[in-house]
Formats: sequence, C-alpha cells, structure tokens
Amino acid sequence: MADSSEEALLAAAPPTAMGGARRAVLRGLGVVLPPLLTIVVLIWAWNAIENYVLAPVESGIRHTLVWSLADIRDSVPQGALRDPLPELKDSSNQRGFTYQGLYYVPDPTGRRYLPGYVVQEVDNEIGAFGPGAVAPNSAKAYWDRYVQLRYMPRSVVVPVFLIVFLSLLYFLGRLFAGGIGRWFLSTFDATILRIPIVNKVYGSVKQITDFAFDDRQIEFNRVVAIQYPREGIWSLGFVTGNSMREISEAAGEPMLSVLMPTSPMPMTGFTVTVRRSEAIDLDLTIDEAIQFVVSCGVVVPPQQRVDGPTKELPSKAIMNGTGVNTSVAAR
Repeated sequence: MADSSEEALLAAAPPTAMGGARRAVLRGLGVVLPPLLTIVVLIWAWNAIENYVLAPVESGIRHTLVWSLADIRDSVPQGALRDPLPELKDSSNQRGFTYQGLYYVPDPTGRRYLPGYVVQEVDNEIGAFGPGAVAPNSAKAYWDRYVQLRYMPRSVVVPVFLIVFLSLLYFLGRLFAGGIGRWFLSTFDATILRIPIVNKVYGSVKQITDFAFDDRQIEFNRVVAIQYPREGIWSLGFVTGNSMREISEAAGEPMLSVLMPTSPMPMTGFTVTVRRSEAIDLDLTIDEAIQFVVSCGVVVPPQQRVDGPTKELPSKAIMNGTGVNTSVAAR
C-alpha cells in the first residue's frame, strides 16, 4: 500500500523540470525564429534578384565586352614569327607565334589563337571561379573568363548593380507616381488583366505587392473594444477608418471599420463594421495592443493591469448609444 501511494504521489506531481525546460525551449525559439526567418526571406529575395535580374544583365554586358575586346585569330597571319619547334613538324598548328609585338598561343581546340597574357592570367586565377572550376575549352571561353577577372569582378559588379538597381527603382517610382506615368501604368494593368489565365496570376501578385510596398498602407487610428463575436464577449480591434456610406445610412448612425486581429498572428485578422456608439476607446497604443494580442493576453500594459483579485473598476456600458458609468468586479 505504501509503495502504491508513493507511486500515485509521484504520478500526480507536476513535471516542473520538464515544464521549465519546455518553456525555455519555446522562449529560445521565440528569440531565434524571427531573425532567422528574416534572414531566410532576405536571402531568398536576393537569390531571386541575382538569378533573374543580375545574372542576365551581367552576362549580356560581359558578352558585349568579349565581342568588342576579344583578339581571336583563326590562322597565322603573314609576317608572323612562329615558334621554332623542330621536334613537332607534324603538329605545326600547335605552335604559337609573335605578331606585331604580341605573343599568341593556340587555344585548347588548336584551331584558333589568342594572346598569351589572356591564357596566363586565366590559368593563374582559375581558383577565383570556384573550387571545382576547370580551364576554359576555347578561345572565346578564355576571353569570357578574362573579362570577368579584369573588368567585371564580383566585388565591383554587386555594388554597382545595387546602386543602379535602387536608382532605377527610385526613378520608376517617381515616373509612375502621377501624370502620364500613372495613366500608362493603369493602361498596362488593364491590358494585362484582360488576358485569360495571366490575369489571375498577375492580379493576385499585384494585390500582394500593393499591400506590401504601397505607401498607402493601413493606418490604425486607435484601439477600441467591441462586443464580438457576441454580446458579453469583448475583443480588441484597430480602427482603420469610417465604414461605407450606404452601411451608415442603413444603420442610421456613423459606422467604423475595425480590424479584428487574431492571436498570436495579428496580421491574419478580419474586418468588421460596427456602430461608432458600440466601440469603446481604450487607453492603449497600437504597439501595446499588438503585444497583448500576440501574447494571447499575457502581456498587459501597466496602465491596464488589475492589481488584486477583487477590485471595483469603473467601466462604461453602452446603452442605446449613450455611455453610462457603472462598476464591475474584476475577477
């Protein structure tokens, strides 16, 4: 009997050590996840910009430079001084030559010639292209690597690209902010939205980008409490503005548009329209209200805390649109 009583007591004892460890792990996740997810999103955004914007632009500029700078010869010009290699009489196409003071060497295919300094620099800096990089297999590939090393290193390309890219975004934003630019953008949107299938994707993407980047963001005027989802249950909400005119006319009084945040993700809430007389203004800042919602009501601002188990608190009841002072017992 004694053993069974001890086992029952041990089973009934709260697992304080495990509970404390679990809370510590959850707190650690709460600290680590926000910056980690932010870094992941930023890396994803940069990879998308690099793959679909930077890489094509960089490749186009590099090919243009190669086309304008490449000195590739298909044959040995007249008057060139060939390398004396008597032991390779049957392999004269593998011999280099000097022409107009510049030394040329055959490329890996043996059918074209390029300046020797290009081959030398690329072979010496082959590690700059990655641990698994191999030597180029043609004269054009050698020139492509040479241009990348000499004129377009990543330490120069990335900063220049960011400056140009941000400047372009700035001027595009100024251009399409009003006037003919806004008209052109509206016409373009209307044209795209007429294309089947494409309009579904474009419309959804545009709604997300407009919400994320438009300067006309949602502005919370104040924090209110309304009885929702039924009378007697109070919920916090953010007033986003006056509601629609027809709703106000049907109700016979001013209405408010209120964003009802959900815990613990306040930005996944929904919008309701309530009578102005049924909303109680709270002495809370937007940040304090968001902390209250995110913490599921655990973090209460100092000015709203209830000290003591039973303390009479003044409150305001809404009766037919008129505020009436009452007192309720805090539980």
